[in-house]
Amino acid sequence: MSGISVGVIGSGYWGRNHLRNFHALNSLVAFCDSDDSVIDGLAGKYPGAKPYADTEAFFADPGFDGVVIATPSVTHGELVRRALGAGKHVFVEKPLCLDPDEARSIGTLAEKLELTLMVGHLLLYHPAFRALKGALESGRLGTLRYIYSNRLSLGKIRREENALWSFAPHDLSMILNLTGKMPRSVMTCGGIYLSPTVADTTLAYLNFDDGLQAHIFVSWLHPFKDHKLVIVGSEGMAVFDDVQEGPEKLTLYRHAVGWDGDLPAVSKAAGEPIPYDPKEPLAIECEHFLDCIAEGTRPLSDAAEGLRVLTVLDACQRSLMSGVPEQVSGAPEQVEGQPVIHPTAVVDEGVEIGEGSKIWLFCHLIRGTRIGARCVLGQNVMAGPDVSVGDGCKIQNNVSLFKGVILEEEVFCGPSCVFTNVMTPRAFVERKDEFLPTRVGRGATIGANATVVCGNSIGRYAMIGAGAVVTGDVPDYGLVVGIPARRIGWVSRSGDRLGSGLVCPRTGERYQEGGEGLTLIE
Repeated sequence: MSGISVGVIGSGYWGRNHLRNFHALNSLVAFCDSDDSVIDGLAGKYPGAKPYADTEAFFADPGFDGVVIATPSVTHGELVRRALGAGKHVFVEKPLCLDPDEARSIGTLAEKLELTLMVGHLLLYHPAFRALKGALESGRLGTLRYIYSNRLSLGKIRREENALWSFAPHDLSMILNLTGKMPRSVMTCGGIYLSPTVADTTLAYLNFDDGLQAHIFVSWLHPFKDHKLVIVGSEGMAVFDDVQEGPEKLTLYRHAVGWDGDLPAVSKAAGEPIPYDPKEPLAIECEHFLDCIAEGTRPLSDAAEGLRVLTVLDACQRSLMSGVPEQVSGAPEQVEGQPVIHPTAVVDEGVEIGEGSKIWLFCHLIRGTRIGARCVLGQNVMAGPDVSVGDGCKIQNNVSLFKGVILEEEVFCGPSCVFTNVMTPRAFVERKDEFLPTRVGRGATIGANATVVCGNSIGRYAMIGAGAVVTGDVPDYGLVVGIPARRIGWVSRSGDRLGSGLVCPRTGERYQEGGEGLTLIE
C-alpha cells in the first residue's frame, strides 16, 4: 500500500499479531527472534520475510524502513535506541520504556534524527473508542465528571512486571486522551499473591485539578474477563465494553439526574448503541504507522503521548510502593490564588468557590452554594443547596450548612457546631417550605458543638460558647453561653472579653453600648 517495509522483533503473543497484520499489508520483509524453533515456524508461515536470530544483523539490514518492537517491556528502551541509531523508524509496544527520563531522552533522539517514533497504545485506534471520543467532543455527554476503567482477567500472569505496568497503560492512554490533560496526583494500592514484589491487582485513583476524577482497576486474578471504560457526564453516560461484540460494545445512556426540591431525582433511560466501524484496531494502528512514515506526519500515539502515560505510570508505581498519594511529575503547578479542592471532596455543578479557598477531605458542596475567597472548609463539611459563605470564613470539621444559612465575612464555625433549618421537624412530615433563614454576622465565632436554632441572627463579632444552644438573636459583640444561651458579657473584635470600661485589653479599642449591642467608637 504505502511502499514502506518493516521488520518485526519479538514473536510472542502480541508480536505474532504484528507479523500477521504487516504481512496482510504487504509490508513485512524481516523478523527477529532468539528461538530457532520459532524462527523455523515463522519462516514457513511468512516465506517472503527474512529471518534473523541476531539483533545486530537485523538492525543492520538496509532492506526495511521501520522496526516493530514487541519484546518484554524491560528491553524496550535499549532496542528503541538501537533501532533509531540504525536509521529505522520505530513502532514500539507499550510502554515506551520503564523510566520517564529515558523516554524523554529517546523522544529527543527521534526528533533529532527526524525519525517516526510511535508507541503501541492500541485502544486509541479502536473504532469504538474513536466513536466514544466523538460523542464526548460533540457534547452528547455534557461536562465530563468522572471516568473509571476495569481491565480484569484470569491469566497472562507476569513475573517481570506487575499488573499495573502490564495492563494499565491501555487505560491511562484512553483517559489522558479523553481529558486532554494530566492528573495532578495519584493514589495506588495493590495486592501481591503469587510472586514476591509483583502486584497481581492494583487500583489507581487519578485526581485532576478541576475536580475530575478517574479510577483504574486492573488484575490478572479475576474470575472472568472484564474490560470496560465508563464515562459519566452531566448530560449522559457511556460504556465502552471491549468484551462485547457488535452494537453492545459501545452504549450511550441518556440518564438524567436532577433535583426534586432538595432531593436528587434520577430518570433512567434505555441504552442506545453508538455506531462504529468494526475494523480490527491493530490493523488500523499498523496502517497508521506506515502512513506516518510515508507522509512524515506525527503519530497519534507519539513519543510525547508515550511519555505522558509513562509519567503517570511512574507516579502510580511510587504511590503503590509508598502507600501515600504521589504528585505527578510535570503536571502544571498550582496557580496562585486558585482554590484547592481535595480529591475526596464533591463539588456539584453550579457551585462558586472564591480565590485561595481550601476545600478539604470529604466535603460536599451542593448546587447554588457560593464560597467566598480565602475560606477554609475542614473535613466532612456539607454546604447547600443555595448557601452563602462570605470571604475569609473558617469552618471546622463536621459542620453542615443547610439552605437558609448565610455566613458573612470572616465567620468562625467550630468543630461539629449545628445549624437547624426547621423549628419543629418530624421524620414523616414534609416541611421543606418551612425552612427559616439564619444569618451570622461578620467576624462572629460559634464554638464547638454549639447549636444555632433556625430563624435567629447572630450579630457581628459575637461569640457563642462551646455547647451553647442559641434560641434567640444574639447582639453585636455579645458573649453567650449555656442552654439556652444567655448573654454573660461582651467581646471585642479580636475576641477578648471586655470589662466594665468596654476597652479591649489587646488592642485598646473602645466600645459603647447602644441599640442592638456594642458599637466601636475608636
